Amino acid sequence: MTKIQARDISTARLALVPLQVEHADEMADVLSDPALHSFIGGAPDDAQALRARYRRMIGGAPDPAVSWCNWVLRLRDEGALAGTVQATIGPGGDGGALVAEIAWVVGTPWQGRGFAVEAARGLVGWLAEQPDVRGVIAHVHPDHRASAAVAAAAGLVPTDQWHDGEVKWQREFGS
Repeated sequence: MTKIQARDISTARLALVPLQVEHADEMADVLSDPALHSFIGGAPDDAQALRARYRRMIGGAPDPAVSWCNWVLRLRDEGALAGTVQATIGPGGDGGALVAEIAWVVGTPWQGRGFAVEAARGLVGWLAEQPDVRGVIAHVHPDHRASAAVAAAAGLVPTDQWHDGEVKWQREFGS
């Protein structure tokens, strides 16, 4: 099975740019608000820790059947980075079909302006164009209304399945 690689994705206000180690310094500032970890746990990484994490992410998944695709969100008007989106793409158990587990985060100063919705829609649209990708899932904390709104705006619907205290949302693509 061919690995899927992140490619540039363009939306009205954002450029989703494949992650590079060089993004770590600016992203450390973007992701520095401890409130961003309210629902996912942990604490913000400094630039050095992000560089190490980005190196691992860019190196790819250890499982050859899984693709790690990661992007930073660059604001077209300002040129600044404002967040990330990611997709972990792997076997979905349906005759070779792939499923992408997606996630997003937008830095606190840029929240409430629709960037997460725009980025998630752009990502889901790109994934729908990938051969063999038959759907997307996301896991959303039940109290995280903003993230649930992003998932819904990207066409995902909540299921009755839970994973690590989060609700599984999904969207299937036509075959």
